[in-house]
Order: sequence, then structure tokens, then C-alpha cells
Amino acid sequence: MLLKAAYILLTIIIILIIINIGFKTINKTFSEKVVVKKKKVTLVTGLLLWQLYVFIVASSGVLETYDLPPRFPIFLILPAFLFTAIFIYKNRNNAWIQNINPKALIYIQTFRVLVETIFVFSLSAGILHKNVTIEGYNMDMIFAFTAPIVAYLAFNKLSKKFVVYWNYLGLLVLASVIFVFVSSIYIPEIYSANIPLIPMEAVKYPYLLVAAFLMPFAVFIHVLSIVQLTRKTI
Repeated sequence: MLLKAAYILLTIIIILIIINIGFKTINKTFSEKVVVKKKKVTLVTGLLLWQLYVFIVASSGVLETYDLPPRFPIFLILPAFLFTAIFIYKNRNNAWIQNINPKALIYIQTFRVLVETIFVFSLSAGILHKNVTIEGYNMDMIFAFTAPIVAYLAFNKLSKKFVVYWNYLGLLVLASVIFVFVSSIYIPEIYSANIPLIPMEAVKYPYLLVAAFLMPFAVFIHVLSIVQLTRKTI
């Protein structure tokens, strides 16, 4: 029960952080009250609708199989990545991106330390396999610990180019984590196993919130930071 609460609580915290940063950015970017209100409503509505979608998909039981084609990536990860690509591409030259505190986009990646900590407890509870935690091949916690250091030093001690490369490294680390998850399910032979190593419980609510929301959010922030830094002189 406490483990489930941890997944949900972390998700709520991230949603509130997004809303806080979003509202500040909207207030800074737009002056007309009608436009400001509309943008804020759109932001909150979009976040809540995605959470509702994730809950409905998880509750339907459609994800509770590892048969091909892989349903989890198709129903949850792919839509989230497509949104990131399309949304940021369409808004890449908009003023609101430059109105976000660039350090905030780095500091926020620290939340991944909490994700990986929850993963360790999930391993103890039999929800995950050690492969996908810090005890196995998941190095995301180590990377996340660098976030507050990079944010603190940027952009006085570190160059803008360094921070951009740091974001690319973050994406590479996330890609490696995704590979470990996918291979542990569909290519367990790599790890000298002949059955999927990730328990089916991992694709149930709320455990799937990491892959369906928190991980795509980390990707979104990395891409957003890269776009911001490569289109602005700090």
C-alpha cells in the first residue's frame, strides 16, 4: 500500500511542479487575461486527461500481456514521445520557451533519484527485477545526482555547450534504461533467462506511472532544455 502511494505521490508532486512552472511562464509570456486563463486551463486539463487516459488503459487490462506487438509502448510510451516531438517542434521558436528559468529545467531532473529509490523498494516487493534498478543495469540514479550540481554551476562555471551535452547524456541514459526494460521482457536470453524477467505486476496501476508519465516527462524536459539553450544566448 505504501509503495503504491509512493508512485502516486511522486506523480502528483511532478504534476504540481509542472503547473507551477507553467503558470509562471504563462504569466511572463502573455498579458491578456483571457489568453492567460485559457493557457492555464489547457495546461491543467492536458495533464489531468493524460492521467485519466493512463488509468483507463491500465484498468482495462489490455496491457497485461507480453505478447507481440508490445502493447505498453504502443498505448503509452509512443503517444507520449510523439507529443514531445510534435509539441516542442511546433513551439521551438515561441517566446514561452525562453521565459522558463533554464536552471529549473536542470534542477527538476533530480526527481529521478526518487524514482530510482522507489524502484529499489519495488524490487524488494517483487514488482521489478534487479536488472532495471541501480542494483542491476539502471544507472539513472547516478546521472540524476549530477542534476543539482550542473544546475548550481550553470551558467557561470559551465558553458552552455556543456549543459547541452549533459542533456544529451541524460537522454542516452534514459534510452539505456528503456533498453534494459524492453530486453528484460522480450529478449531475456541476453540475461541467461528464457522467460520475461519483469513481473506482470509492473504494468499495472500505479506502477506503470514511471514509464507512462515520469520517464516521458524527463525526456520532455531534456529536449525542451536543449531547444532552449541552442536558441538562446545566456
